Amino acid sequence: MPFLFLEIMPSQKPDKLFLHRHLFISIYCMKNFFFLLLSFNTQLFAQTKILFDATKAQMASNADWIIDADAYNLSTGSGGAMFVGGSNHEANPQRFPTPVQSNITASTPETFWSGALSAWAVDLVKLGYEVETLPYNGAITYGNANNTQDLSHYKVFVSDEPNIKFSSAEKTALLQFVQHGGGLFMIADHTVSDRNFDTWDSPQIWNSLMDTNTFQIHPFGITFDYQNFNQTSSNVASLATDSCLHNTAIGNVSKIKISGGTSITINQTNNSSARGLVYKTGATPTGNTEILLASARYGTGRVAALSDSSPPDDGTGDTSDINLYFSYTGEANGSHRIMLLNTTIWLATNDSVATAVEGLNFNNNGFLLFPNPVSDKISILHTETKSTTDLKVFDVAGREIFSQALEICSDKNITLDVHDFANGVYFLKMNNRVAKFVKQTK
Repeated sequence: MPFLFLEIMPSQKPDKLFLHRHLFISIYCMKNFFFLLLSFNTQLFAQTKILFDATKAQMASNADWIIDADAYNLSTGSGGAMFVGGSNHEANPQRFPTPVQSNITASTPETFWSGALSAWAVDLVKLGYEVETLPYNGAITYGNANNTQDLSHYKVFVSDEPNIKFSSAEKTALLQFVQHGGGLFMIADHTVSDRNFDTWDSPQIWNSLMDTNTFQIHPFGITFDYQNFNQTSSNVASLATDSCLHNTAIGNVSKIKISGGTSITINQTNNSSARGLVYKTGATPTGNTEILLASARYGTGRVAALSDSSPPDDGTGDTSDINLYFSYTGEANGSHRIMLLNTTIWLATNDSVATAVEGLNFNNNGFLLFPNPVSDKISILHTETKSTTDLKVFDVAGREIFSQALEICSDKNITLDVHDFANGVYFLKMNNRVAKFVKQTK
């Protein structure tokens, strides 16, 4: 049977994310048989890093909006700032979660880490991302070579219910980060939710970033309202190609449960790309008000706004807190997980690089992939009639990790060695047809 065998070998420089690829191609067409050996080196995209903010008292009072903590020794001091000592014993998240994330496999539970956002973070690692925390005493900067956690090193910055106002310099850094291709996830809570007693609520803090800065006023066209309500809404905007709402690999957003949250208003005069994605029950799902989830583009970057801090809560935060709630997959029929992962993936793709996932027509009728999930080698049985084909593999973030133009003939079986791929979801594209497969170590 005619066949094509591709073998991808690991690099001798894994720390720089290189792959040394040896491509062995045997092609048999009719009565002609020939063998072609190609060897080439390709530098992959750097590991996509997601940074979770813990500089704005996200651990104060009954909140624990972090991915992991090894110590519980913070207290809220004068002016709402957190410090080591005192009697509160709040979580003190370190930069790198422990155990190390390289040990995460497809079956790793979210209890691998300790934090109310650990389920979200573990899922992101399973998808191929790297996650970190900006500790309580870290600095929010952009373009500062002396800061090892400068925002320029990350693709997405997540701040879930900040309780301390951003400084003028921090506002400029955040806006520059987005303008130059970063993704900002702004998560708020209801009005009068001041957890560290500094008189600032998270909706006010986010609005201050956008309407009181020295960089650009109202850059995103997004404003958080000052409300406090509970509601489960299935009023999802009819946007079939929106990647925050729909992702073939993750799922479709069907509802959001707000447990003491606010709403969002957009202004497309300030930013024409701003749009509502999920609305309050009864609201017009094409309007500019009563929004629960919104998005916008700014420069080559992207922003998303969520009106409540509850959906990411996995119920396993600081055990000294009074109440813990399981919302990530325990409410809204699991739609919160889908919403958060879809949105993070969208944020991680800037507009200067074409994503391989957004906007594709997933038509699998041209070929079959098996086995799927796969741990070692996957077979690609196809009916391509062209003499050449472009074979590409993308990860779920849209990064192209393999590409080769191939001389082929009809009725062939291609075998792709994916042994050295990280566990996660991938998309294989041949010409204009795409199919999904899952790499999963046995």
